[in-house]
Amino acid sequence: MPKMKTSRATAKRLKRTGTGKIKRGRSGSRHHLGMKGGKSRKRKRRLHKPTLVEHSERYHMQKLLPYGA
Repeated sequence: MPKMKTSRATAKRLKRTGTGKIKRGRSGSRHHLGMKGGKSRKRKRRLHKPTLVEHSERYHMQKLLPYGA
């Protein structure tokens, strides 16, 4: 059976934790960050921190990253 290919676009966006979970960046941190943009300081600070991929999505991500990332 041939080797599976890793999705390079996915590999650049996701990292695997030590326990095997998949870590991703948060969306919504690019535009409208000023005072008139509508995002509070607390919300922008929360967007800095990465989060984990949901359990229901993890199966799809593992198919895109067959050998880890």
